[in-house]
Amino acid sequence: MPRELRVSIGQHSDKGRKQTNQDFHGALIPAQPVLGLKGIAVALADGVSSSAVGGIASESAVKSFLADYYCTSESWSVKTSAQRVIAATNSWLHAQTRRSQYAYERDKGYVCTLSVMVVKSATAYIFHVGDARIYRVSGRSLEQLTDDHRVIVSSRQSYLGRALGADQQIEIDYRALALDAGDVFIMVSDGVHEHVGAAFVIQAIDEHARDLDQAARVIAQEAYDQGSPDNLTVQIVRVDDVSAGDADEVLGSASELSPPPLPDARMTLDGYRILRQIHAGSRSHVYLAVDTDSDEIVALKIPSTDLRGDAASLRRFMMEEWVARRIDSAHVLKPRPPSRRRNYLYVVTEYIEGTTLAQWMIDNPRPDLETVRGIVEQIAKGLRAFHRLEMLHQDLRPQNIMIDKAGTVRIIDFGAVRVAGVLEASPSVDDGAILGTAQYTAPEYFLGDSGTPRADLFSLGVIAYQMLTGQLPYGAQVAQARTRAQQRRLVYRPARAVNPEIPAWVDGALEKAVRADPYRRYEELSEFTFDLRHPREAFLRTSPLPLMERRPLLFWKGLSFVLACTVLALLAIAIR
Repeated sequence: MPRELRVSIGQHSDKGRKQTNQDFHGALIPAQPVLGLKGIAVALADGVSSSAVGGIASESAVKSFLADYYCTSESWSVKTSAQRVIAATNSWLHAQTRRSQYAYERDKGYVCTLSVMVVKSATAYIFHVGDARIYRVSGRSLEQLTDDHRVIVSSRQSYLGRALGADQQIEIDYRALALDAGDVFIMVSDGVHEHVGAAFVIQAIDEHARDLDQAARVIAQEAYDQGSPDNLTVQIVRVDDVSAGDADEVLGSASELSPPPLPDARMTLDGYRILRQIHAGSRSHVYLAVDTDSDEIVALKIPSTDLRGDAASLRRFMMEEWVARRIDSAHVLKPRPPSRRRNYLYVVTEYIEGTTLAQWMIDNPRPDLETVRGIVEQIAKGLRAFHRLEMLHQDLRPQNIMIDKAGTVRIIDFGAVRVAGVLEASPSVDDGAILGTAQYTAPEYFLGDSGTPRADLFSLGVIAYQMLTGQLPYGAQVAQARTRAQQRRLVYRPARAVNPEIPAWVDGALEKAVRADPYRRYEELSEFTFDLRHPREAFLRTSPLPLMERRPLLFWKGLSFVLACTVLALLAIAIR
């Protein structure tokens, strides 16, 4: 049985010596598969004491986080999900203050602190604003994991320098920590940490290890006994076991379903009648089939026979449908929802009647620039759908792009997609292998670096260059350059040297998109597609390309002729 993340949580909150309790806290432990994909969330907020509505702010902050965090995309990383939820809550609280009688007195508005810990797989992710604290027990002492955003004016006067709802924008402290079974974390409001020492906290946790709620009550009571005038909130999180990080926890066990035998025409597989084979590759076989229940034409994809004993390949195959179900774009292939029980491992998608971009380039060796722009823009829209969900395609190539009869361009293969959120939960999904096709793979992958959206941009730039020239910008040299020094020596061949009809500024945009150094490429896909239509001043050339770039063969023939003449002249002089 795979190991599953398990924690024990103890919590207690009291108004203390104040009339009302403006602290608010909460925790949520979801069931699988959400537990593996999103983790366990624990949150604590403390309303600003000068505000009569601070308690409303703290309650809203905690409830919003615990509800909205689990509504974010499962493909997002914890950092992206949490920061976007906290930023949205901050905007809402700030807007509430602006609409209230406290519009010009922010310290009296909907303002609070917020400290959050998300425990996922074998990592703790911490997000913090304000002066509550998160500690980790380290031996017989407490390691403070957060900074106090409190500005000290004098021994008697201080104020919060950063709080949720105080401004329209919020800066959120973030850190990630590796977990081990037995780790203990304590989250406390300032009414507690200012009055209770580390030794007492650790002793209370040790004495009440089987009842962490009681340990939290004891710690809060000690703060009260030591004269704390503030609200008192304590949360204790003990990690009982960490996840083994196995992809099976997130995606289901690959052994539950076995790949089917390769079907023949007219054979029926789980209610799908096979018509013919569409494609056979090293990773999969695709068949045209009919759903016998609905008479709908579909594409049925099954793992290749060569990879059926490879657990990593089967996990990636299972990822394809998981990815497809989470992307909603007119330029990405859509899956077909399962309508009955499956007995084998396969993926069912819509059938696109059309041609691959690879075949289209054969049929259209010299397309006009406007047609190429339209295709590139549609591919970019499909890629943006991946990137918005923190997914990288990693294998963008003409064979993985379809153009249907209406001219709509679709990205059709997800076998190499990298999903940030799943990778956090299941590092074994990523075995470090280069999954893309060498001619279109970004150079950084050959150095062992992780990909970014700029890697997919590189692939798109290569495809655009190939459509306009029929060639590749670096030939086959990219896959051979396995060091940074070698990559710095890669020489881009101007597209105009192959196709003089390409404007200089378009060539400049192509060159920037396929630079070997990812940090010198475009940051966004939209920048690239914009520059393909709008001349950038830096790319404009007033002088024609040198002969060596326009006609390299003629240049070298001419140079050889001049050198030969020079040698003959020197020989003639020497004979005299």
